[in-house]
Amino acid sequence: MALNIADLFEHAVDAVPDRHAIQVGDRRVDYAELESTANRLAHHLQSQGVGAGDHVGVYAKNSVEHVVALLAIFKIRAVAINVNYRYVEGELDYLFDNADLVALLHERTYAPLVAAVAGKHEKLRSFVVMPDPTDPDSDADVSSYGGIVWDDALAEQGDARDFEPRTNDDLYIVYTGGTTGYPKGVMWRHEDFWRVLGGGIDFMAGTRLEEFDQSKAAAAGEPMVTFPLSPLMHGGAQAAMLMHLFAGHLTILAPKFDAQQIWETVEREKVQLIFMTGDAMARPLIEEYERGSYDGSSLVAVASSAAIFSRPVKERWMEAFPNTFFTDSVGASETGFQGTGLQDKENIKGEGAIISLGLESVVLDEDNKVLDTSTEVGRVGRLARSGSVPVGYYKDEVKSAQTFLEIDGTRYSVPGDFVRLEGENKVTLLGRGSNCINTGGEKVYPEEVENALKGHPDVFDVLVVGIADENYGQQVAAVIQPREGAAPDLEGLRDFLRSSLSGYKLPRSLTLVDEIPRHATGKANYPQAKKLATATGQPA
Repeated sequence: MALNIADLFEHAVDAVPDRHAIQVGDRRVDYAELESTANRLAHHLQSQGVGAGDHVGVYAKNSVEHVVALLAIFKIRAVAINVNYRYVEGELDYLFDNADLVALLHERTYAPLVAAVAGKHEKLRSFVVMPDPTDPDSDADVSSYGGIVWDDALAEQGDARDFEPRTNDDLYIVYTGGTTGYPKGVMWRHEDFWRVLGGGIDFMAGTRLEEFDQSKAAAAGEPMVTFPLSPLMHGGAQAAMLMHLFAGHLTILAPKFDAQQIWETVEREKVQLIFMTGDAMARPLIEEYERGSYDGSSLVAVASSAAIFSRPVKERWMEAFPNTFFTDSVGASETGFQGTGLQDKENIKGEGAIISLGLESVVLDEDNKVLDTSTEVGRVGRLARSGSVPVGYYKDEVKSAQTFLEIDGTRYSVPGDFVRLEGENKVTLLGRGSNCINTGGEKVYPEEVENALKGHPDVFDVLVVGIADENYGQQVAAVIQPREGAAPDLEGLRDFLRSSLSGYKLPRSLTLVDEIPRHATGKANYPQAKKLATATGQPA
């Protein structure tokens, strides 16, 4: 037995085999069936020569098969590689090469792109073609690269749990979204991933769990109905799903984000927990809720991470759900969970989300000294985490050395998120330092300006970036998706912001767009926003 993702899942199977585990649409799969199917797929992969340490891509939307694929890969000690289903040919080509894929499980819809890329990669020798939950009748040709359809891959394979022992040190890799360049593969030991993303440390109490704690609790208690809304190819959603599997809960998944269908699901299935990615999901959800006549009374908690859940949007949610708990969490692919904050109408009035730091999380100053969160109130620094941190970036020693630092004999992960100390072990999130704007020597954190702009009645969505300025080095530029029928102007927006932001933080150019550029996960696409602002910004 080991602190390994596959082992932890199997403990839950043994504890609650007949309990529902995954639901997509009307299809429900219990723990025993999920286990059986994953074992059969694992045996097929083994028959294709895939073994411990091999990298296997999963190129799919949210589905039962996606979950099965992940579990099967973990069971044989191979490494699952998350593939963004919005990638174009060149991006797929890069990822397949960088990740050293030997096998790929993909939805049939993507067969033309796989066919265009597969032949360029000598190591990539095995393909399993999954059904597409949004296009089940796809008959795209898979013969050119030897694709084996899902049912054929599972046929004739046994469902015994007869795999070699696993270790705490087996690798789990999650590729980042590539918001600031090419995606990077963050390498975790299974135990460390479980500790900081899979529930191996109680997020609220900060205590460490033992191997069977989650499965014992599952057998003894009632399951929750949980609904992570982000794509499983995003590390946060994958972690949420796995954590809920380890604890014997039911996880509902949606192949695509559709606000109406989500609320219908919440009402029909009595969902208790929603996990989402900031305003990109929260805003269309609350607007659909306000338009419709849905029963969301089952919601006990709404959790957001990885993107801004802004004050104006939070206020609408809190008005609609006065008895629901709201949390903001902070973390990254390179750190896992670093802290959470229970939000209410009083503590959301500041510049950004206020978070209580989690176990082993600290704040570093510009000289990499650990700041005292009790006595150095007001100081700004970088979030860091020690203890259970990644091994590094796959095949990138330079970037690994920049992010994973040894300070006074302790190894820290420091991805570059800035915070301000608020006392009592609490911090205000300011944003990623790589996006920080330096205008005339003053630092502006885009998320602070975005939060303020989202309070304007004509602003539906917004990203703030820095663009070149001959006088100040950089100027603050706003890229705004207005509400339907609205046409906000720069001076009106600046007037609106003057009561809440210093003058140097006010946008000096404005670009109106039909849709804010975001990744499939809901995370901001700042490089694309910067291109839009540079090309069409209207300077003050």
